[in-house]
Amino acid sequence: MSDMWTGEKVRLRGVEPEDWEGFRDLAQSTLDVRNADLVDPPRSAESFRSWTAERAGRPPGGEAFRLVVETVADHAFAGSVTVGETDSRAGRFRTGVVIAREHRRMGYAAEATELVLTYMFAEQRYNKCEVEVYAFNDASIALYRRLGFVEEGRLRQHEFFAGGHHDVVLLGITADEHWATHRRPSVR
Repeated sequence: MSDMWTGEKVRLRGVEPEDWEGFRDLAQSTLDVRNADLVDPPRSAESFRSWTAERAGRPPGGEAFRLVVETVADHAFAGSVTVGETDSRAGRFRTGVVIAREHRRMGYAAEATELVLTYMFAEQRYNKCEVEVYAFNDASIALYRRLGFVEEGRLRQHEFFAGGHHDVVLLGITADEHWATHRRPSVR
């Protein structure tokens, strides 16, 4: 790893205005996860351009942010990772990652999540990360469990979409649990 934002497979970087097509394709490739086509009306290319340009103009960091997941090998837009719902008093935050269909099952989501955890635990001094995953999303639940997240609960019939109510699984990992299996950043 050459810096805190680069792993062996992916690099996390800020959103650029030209990423709008990647975000459009990402939205289209995640329809199978939530059937978003049944929830939101179709969006224009201009709406993706303006949405992406607005995010590209935001200052880095803060209490909530989104980063692009880019492949190290060919600098391709592979997805995005977010941090939000931070609570600095309690020392916890939430994260989420979305990877485009053609980049799934390559370890990108895991590495992007690990990079965010390292940053938030080592540099921002948070103590716990939480995620919410739809109960039917077996791949994401398995991903977070492999990363050391522990299931903490289930919100029954919590979300409505695609004509029905769906459970949401809550998972969490503490800084100590993360550091038990990962090396802390070094100044050397």
